[in-house]
Amino acid sequence: MFYVKTFLVLSKNVIKQMKKIIFINLNFVVRCVKTFNSTKSAWLIILPISIMAVSCSNFEPDAQADDQLLDGPIDGLTNEQNRRFLAGDVAFNDEVFTSATGLGPVFVATSCVSCHAGDGKGTPFTTLIRFGQIDETGNGFLDVGGPQLQNRALPGHTPEQIPAGATFSKFTPPANTGLGFIELVSDTDILAMADPDDLDGDGISGVPNWNHIPGYITIPSGAVVQSDKYICRFGRKGATFDLLHQTANAYNQDIGITSSFEPKDAYTGFDIDPEIADATVRNVVFYLQTLKAPIQRNQNDAEVMTGKVLFSQIQCAACHKPELKTGYSPVAALSYKTFSPYTDLLLHDMGPALDDGYTEGSAKTYEWRTPPLWGLGLSPNSQGGNFFLMHDGRARSINDAIQLHDGEAANSRKNFNQLNESDKKAVLKFLNSL
Repeated sequence: MFYVKTFLVLSKNVIKQMKKIIFINLNFVVRCVKTFNSTKSAWLIILPISIMAVSCSNFEPDAQADDQLLDGPIDGLTNEQNRRFLAGDVAFNDEVFTSATGLGPVFVATSCVSCHAGDGKGTPFTTLIRFGQIDETGNGFLDVGGPQLQNRALPGHTPEQIPAGATFSKFTPPANTGLGFIELVSDTDILAMADPDDLDGDGISGVPNWNHIPGYITIPSGAVVQSDKYICRFGRKGATFDLLHQTANAYNQDIGITSSFEPKDAYTGFDIDPEIADATVRNVVFYLQTLKAPIQRNQNDAEVMTGKVLFSQIQCAACHKPELKTGYSPVAALSYKTFSPYTDLLLHDMGPALDDGYTEGSAKTYEWRTPPLWGLGLSPNSQGGNFFLMHDGRARSINDAIQLHDGEAANSRKNFNQLNESDKKAVLKFLNSL
């Protein structure tokens, strides 16, 4: 069933790309027509393209409501920004690497979309393994393949294995949507949500992940630095600074593709020539920055509204913040916006059961970044009709995920479990609406 659903998602993406291309070509032709003022010639060009668009529609599945999909651009992009979004969309969803185009020789995946079908969460089949770091002093296994296990290899090569003595953790790929909003939350706002000494006495501390960042990163205005480290916000441990950092590293560690940003070959450890153009990497970054935020469903349902109130009352919103805001962005559609990701982007002690003995940046092994909850109810769309939640996909339902919360989240779990069955149902329905 997983493969069938994934095929349908990918098929829909292909059809979507065809229609986008046709739409752009049609707009281009119309502009040409206006320029040359040749109406008769115009219809000779437009007619076959219009027929193609109609033909594609005959094969397209019934259109889904926008709140049922995670992919698609944010509203308000300019024509040029939409073209750039499409270029990144094609690179992310359509490009499959082979040995001829730089794949491997050791790798995890052959494309971006193979881990993020429909821009949604990954599955046990696409879960990554990171290994080799036990504290903030760094990874001691970088010279033997760390930090990521490349568990597949081209013919004639041997997949990596976890070195003896290395602790490791499994990371299920998260959904991609709304990342541009998260990237633009100011360091000042993140620090304002932190409470490392629990001064308010609510049992919840929350700290940012301070990490060294690559030299190719442009430090934004207002970024806070501490001992040459910066506040990071992406990834399960929150150890990645921005979407360029995330994208360049994913090409390198997931697919074995070098770039001018990450030139070190994951197999040999030597710097080699770029296997992907800077423009392509930056187009994918722009695509990720301008993917729309998930749209909550059934917002006016009485039970959903009750669940939202209870969610705050039982202290879940202390970490899963309902609202954040962006700062300035050259993309006007992202600039100074209030959005609802349900995260504080901070690290929290999640208890011994979720302590894998592995970490990144300044995070402790038992600390995990609060994952955004938006898009939660749509997770099964990319997970074969099932839920695989928490950092490694071990939770098979939203309730399972709640029960795995411990450490700083123990009181919230206790409060949830003490609700009557009707109220529990309301909270779960609210979470499923996100």
